[in-house]
Amino acid sequence: MRPVDLARPYGLSGQAIRNYEAAGILPAAERTATGYRNYTGEHASALRAFLALVPAHGHAAARSIMVLLNGGRTDEALVVVDRGHADLLADREVLDAIERALAALTGGRDDRPAQRPATIAALAHRLGVRPATLRRWERAGLLHPARDPATGYRVYTPDDVRDAHIVQQLRHSGYLLAQIAPLLDELRNASSPASAAAALADRRARLHARARAMLRAAAEVERHLQETA
Repeated sequence: MRPVDLARPYGLSGQAIRNYEAAGILPAAERTATGYRNYTGEHASALRAFLALVPAHGHAAARSIMVLLNGGRTDEALVVVDRGHADLLADREVLDAIERALAALTGGRDDRPAQRPATIAALAHRLGVRPATLRRWERAGLLHPARDPATGYRVYTPDDVRDAHIVQQLRHSGYLLAQIAPLLDELRNASSPASAAAALADRRARLHARARAMLRAAAEVERHLQETA
């Protein structure tokens, strides 16, 4: 097959195929006597595997997997695949932690009218942490308490309390402060508890879609390994 023959069924260009070969995503093609590339069924199999891996693991990881497979380093390629599954499970655990924190706020005592602004001492007592911990979260950009104009003391709004509960849940799950920040930003963009729940449901749906993409990618990689054995 010419580059264009291999590319056409997938809506790609011949140049994309040459780029994939140069990047190691496809095995090196043999050349004809006149110097033209000659692609075979092995290249078609590798291309199908790569295109299935991209939505499952991302472009960089998909490229890494194919380079390793093409180099005969199957065990190392499978480690990259396993790492992708571990990352997906970690993302699910993050969602679980956030949902537990939100459920505690909306279904327990924090859902009562007593949701008044809290002092740092009151919030620390509620969470079972030290005030110094809350100040550290603030320095990391996770909490943004206002200041009482009369005293200069920190004042935590109900939204700050919600964020603190989420941070605590994620910290208990082993997440670093830098990993928590983008998740909080996503929730802060939600205008209401209902929209926050919708945002989490959307994120969970995307994780489900990624999990199914991983299943399809695994089948395609296994097929490629069998065809090239």
